[in-house]
Amino acid sequence: MSVLVAFSVTPLGLSEHVGEIVAEAVKVVRDSGLPNRTDAMFTVVEGETLDEVMDVVKRAITAVADRAPRVSTVVKIDYLPGRTDGITDKVATVERHLAAD
Repeated sequence: MSVLVAFSVTPLGLSEHVGEIVAEAVKVVRDSGLPNRTDAMFTVVEGETLDEVMDVVKRAITAVADRAPRVSTVVKIDYLPGRTDGITDKVATVERHLAAD
């Protein structure tokens, strides 16, 4: 796999508590079958091609847009052809350096 995309989808124009709607976007990502992780700020998804991953992001945005009058999205892309398992290897590299100190 060679594309990592970190993104957040925020419904706007609703109440302050939007976790239920954000969960629908995360469900789209998890149902995609692509490797992914979600933390307090972003969801990261990894795929073979940019088109494959961006299709998942687009569907996540649409899932939120179905329930919110406006959607804000932040996207960061790491494109590295030939990389495999970047979603865990990048973190493992940092952890290895921390353990060496």
